Amino acid sequence: MSAPAQADSAATKRQLRTALFAVLGICFMTGVAWASIPLYRLFCQVTGLNGTTQRGLEAPGAVNKLIRIDFDSNVAPGMKWRFRPEAGSETVKIGARDMAFFTATNTDSKPITGTATFNVTPSQAGKYFTKIQCFCFTQQTLQPGETQRMPVIFFVDPKIMDDPDARDVETITLSYTFYPVDSAKSAG
Repeated sequence: MSAPAQADSAATKRQLRTALFAVLGICFMTGVAWASIPLYRLFCQVTGLNGTTQRGLEAPGAVNKLIRIDFDSNVAPGMKWRFRPEAGSETVKIGARDMAFFTATNTDSKPITGTATFNVTPSQAGKYFTKIQCFCFTQQTLQPGETQRMPVIFFVDPKIMDDPDARDVETITLSYTFYPVDSAKSAG
């Protein structure tokens, strides 16, 4: 083999190796991007970071302190639902079980399945806001024109009063945003 042919062969091998590493890098970065949202959500649920609430089985019992809970509702752009809390706020005893209702109406001409994400502010209160039952734990499907009343059962853990960063919190905002579920779009 002549010298120019060997040089061309070596250059081709380098180019193939570079292309292979580029494709592997793209695949790796796509995998990281795909996994980052569920991993971050799991991390926040475990630590209570960024106002992520906790799940519980039962309230520990009321203490003699009140806290105001404000309710906020949102719908992703393009999702044809009307979604509102039945009450804008409630004042509850810390440690006592309470229930609030939200109402969703499908204003589209086809069934829509949605899932709700949630957040609590201020963020330092998130780990003390515990949901026992919530429509956000499962997907919700509404038929055209259907209205559904959806409960959330919750309590504020009395441990909030022992946390120097959270004990002065007087108002907690529970916010939900409904997003369409892609599988419902393709099925509908």
